[in-house]
Amino acid sequence: MALALIHTGGTIGMAPGPEGLAPQAGLLEGALQGLQRRGIAGEVTLIPLEPLIDSANATFADWNRIAEVIAAQHDRATGFVVTHGTDTMAFTGAALCFALEGLNRPVILTGAMVPIGQPGSDGMDNLAGALAAARRAPPGVWLHFAGQLLHGARLRKVHSQRLDAFAASHSDAPPRRPGEALTLHRYGAPRIAVLTFAPGGSVPALSAALEASEAAVLRVFGAGTVPGDPAVMAMLSRAAARGVPMIAVSQAAEGGVRLGTYAAGGALRQAGVLDGGDMTAEAAFAKLAHVLGLPKEQRNEALGRALCGEF
Repeated sequence: MALALIHTGGTIGMAPGPEGLAPQAGLLEGALQGLQRRGIAGEVTLIPLEPLIDSANATFADWNRIAEVIAAQHDRATGFVVTHGTDTMAFTGAALCFALEGLNRPVILTGAMVPIGQPGSDGMDNLAGALAAARRAPPGVWLHFAGQLLHGARLRKVHSQRLDAFAASHSDAPPRRPGEALTLHRYGAPRIAVLTFAPGGSVPALSAALEASEAAVLRVFGAGTVPGDPAVMAMLSRAAARGVPMIAVSQAAEGGVRLGTYAAGGALRQAGVLDGGDMTAEAAFAKLAHVLGLPKEQRNEALGRALCGEF
C-alpha cells in the first residue's frame, strides 16, 4: 500500500509571479519525483486538491475537502501527508483532529517557509521528513516541520519568518479522536467570532460582533480576566441567554486560563463563558465549528470534554 500525498497549495508549492508568490502547478510533483529518484519517498500517490490555494483563503469547505479525501482513502493508504500553507496550518490541524473520529492512520501536515526551488528553501527537507513520519508515526494528525513532529490539535505558528515557525504544547493524549471505525464529521459554515480584549477596547464593537455570531472565542488576559466594565458582562450574559457558546482562551502563549483564579474570571464563568484551559485559539475556533454541527443536546458535553488532546 502507498502513502497518499494530498497537496492543497501553500508556500511549499508556490513560485514568484507578477503580484508575489502564488501556487504553481507541477512544483510539488517535481519535488516528489526527485525524492523518489533518490530512493527517499517510496511509493506515493499524489492527490492535488484543485484549485490549489494560499492557506489565507482556506475555508470550512477546504477542511472538508481534505478530510473527505482522507476518509475515502483511509483503508487503502498506509498514511497521509498533507502539504498546506503555514498561515492557517494550526487551524487545519485542529479541524482534522475533530473531523476524523476513529482515524487509524498517521496524517502528517507539512509545508515550507520558503518555496521549493528558491534559495534557502526548507520545502524538500520538510516534505521528505513528513513522508518518513507518515510511515512511522502513530495514528493521529501531526505536523512535521523543521525536524519536529508536533501535536496537530495544539499547534501555534510562533514566528512569521523563521524556518522553525511552529510549536505545540505537550499532551499525553494523542492528536486523534478514539473510535471503533472512521466517522467523518463535516463542517458547515457557522458564524464564529474571535474577540480579543484590550484595555479600553470598544465594548460596542465587541458587542456588535457577538450579536452577529453563533459562537465566539474570547481571547482574554492572562489566567482569565477581562475589563470589569459592567457592559462587558451584560454583553456576554445576553449572548449566553441566546445560547451562544463562548470559550475563553488566554492571550498568553503558555499556561492557559483558569477561570475563577481572579474575581474577574469568576464573573466570566457566571456570564456563561466556558473555561478553555490551555487550548489554543485555533483549536477553540475549530472545536466550536465542530460542535455547532452536532445536535444541540450534545454540544455542551462535547465542548467540556477533551476530544483529541486539545486541552
